[in-house]
Amino acid sequence: MNERMKIQERDIIRLIDEKKLAELKGYLSEMNPVDLADIIDDLDNKNSLIVIRLLPKELGVEVFSYFDVDKQKEIATMISDSELKYILDQLYFDDMIDLLEEMPAELVADILKNAPYSQRKLINEFLKYPEDSAGSIMTIEYVDLKEEMTVEDAIDHIRDIGMTKETVYTCYVTNASAKLVGIVSLRKLVTEDTSKRIGDIMQTDIITVNTHDDQEEVAEVFKKYDFLAIPVVDKEYRLTGIITVDDIMDVIEEEATEDFQKMAAMEPTDDDYLDTPVLKLAKHRITWLLILMISGTFTGAIIRGYEDVLSKMTVLSMFIPMLMDTGGNAGSQSSTLIIRGLAVGDIQMKDIFKVLRKETMIAILVGIALSFVNFLRLILIERIDSKIALVVSITLVFTVLMAKLVGGMLPIFAKKLKLDPAIMAGPLITTLVDAGSLMIYFKFSTILLGLR
Repeated sequence: MNERMKIQERDIIRLIDEKKLAELKGYLSEMNPVDLADIIDDLDNKNSLIVIRLLPKELGVEVFSYFDVDKQKEIATMISDSELKYILDQLYFDDMIDLLEEMPAELVADILKNAPYSQRKLINEFLKYPEDSAGSIMTIEYVDLKEEMTVEDAIDHIRDIGMTKETVYTCYVTNASAKLVGIVSLRKLVTEDTSKRIGDIMQTDIITVNTHDDQEEVAEVFKKYDFLAIPVVDKEYRLTGIITVDDIMDVIEEEATEDFQKMAAMEPTDDDYLDTPVLKLAKHRITWLLILMISGTFTGAIIRGYEDVLSKMTVLSMFIPMLMDTGGNAGSQSSTLIIRGLAVGDIQMKDIFKVLRKETMIAILVGIALSFVNFLRLILIERIDSKIALVVSITLVFTVLMAKLVGGMLPIFAKKLKLDPAIMAGPLITTLVDAGSLMIYFKFSTILLGLR
């Protein structure tokens, strides 16, 4: 919260304490709704309720739409049923659905009971769409036109309903069966002859998504075509809603957060960190930690298998951490870039050999540079025997090569198997690379140093 907002918050609390509610009401009505939402979020429940009830109705609904779902649920339990009904009636349809999905079942039942039949039917349809599908995030607040309309008719229609729609910049043309037949932009409408038919000026080459498409696929379409909104159709190509760019931005943030959590070997969760109970956080982390701990025993088994080698030349053990760390870091670098490339569409399955060639070349260059520096350090600073320094340095080249290839290829193989590439990142790659680097190290030690 910036300094200006902190001053506004102090002013609001002061006016409440001094019971100057009329003055507070005028003060609130001139504030930015986004700032107001942030300030109310920091107030205690009593003061939050006072501020919300003093807001002009339209401003109150707008402020409510900027709260996160948890805050909306909290406020919904504090205000009266009539106040909640007014807010829900004024919210855009997709925002209302998002809130209803998070509300207690009994409260949703009360809302549906008092809703008109047509709205109740629509709400139930939306609530039944699979989670994370296009249908679950779309809105029905769009401008629809008919082919037989003239441009003048269309503009009059937009004037009549435009203020209640989420976007008017693109209008959707449907036929008598509600099938999508074209789109026309507001720019096109205001620059065309008013007597022309919509059917003559509409664009018929339309990019659409299906109600059951995964929201991550929808995000890819938005990124590819730079859309502000995209129509959502059912299996019979009937227009059921649209998805706007503000909703897809939320999806992109959710997917990125989920990938970060998977890359850190945690079960994904949508809950805020500070609001999540300790036991739940522990539960999300322990599964992967157990898997990685057990898989980490492979490195112990490899070391036990070469106890004789280590007992003959104990100095070799001091370089194990450095080799394992370098390999893990090199693998994580590659996997991070490849996962990002897969996520944004820069890398496709057909590019696997290009990735293989590029990562091999990078690994050779990086490995040789690291080995050269390491060899000089061991000889000149550590005063290590040149044969041992050579073994460590050669191992470093092959460790980096292996790590880069593993880090680059595993996410692509995961994508091929229809798994989330993020699962293959971080700790899992590090575990595999650790085992591989030890095998390489001990093999070179036995061969080049004559140890058996």
